[in-house]
Amino acid sequence: MNEFILIFRFDGSVPFTPSPEQIQESIKQWQAWIGGIAAQGKLVSTNQLEFTGKTLFADGKVKESPYTEIKEIVGGYLIAKAENLDEAIKLANGCPVLFFGGNVEVRGFQKF
Repeated sequence: MNEFILIFRFDGSVPFTPSPEQIQESIKQWQAWIGGIAAQGKLVSTNQLEFTGKTLFADGKVKESPYTEIKEIVGGYLIAKAENLDEAIKLANGCPVLFFGGNVEVRGFQKF
């Protein structure tokens, strides 16, 4: 079994101010989707990222935001076990970020 990272991205330039009810519904969707992966024994870990951060560049400069020059925001990730990339893509299907125009990048890890 290999491990794959599923990276959740969405358009940060589109204002999104959900109601408390929409937030609760979204939480339920995420819990159900992640729970489905866990029930298959394929969940390794997952986390939501904060919306603040800093970016360090090779010249030593630091910018205050991890996404100041791009519209797309990485909101979180999930690491899952799958036989191959195609199976990992199937796990990504149904991810709640897809329901509001986001996308899921699926990548394997280098083996050394």
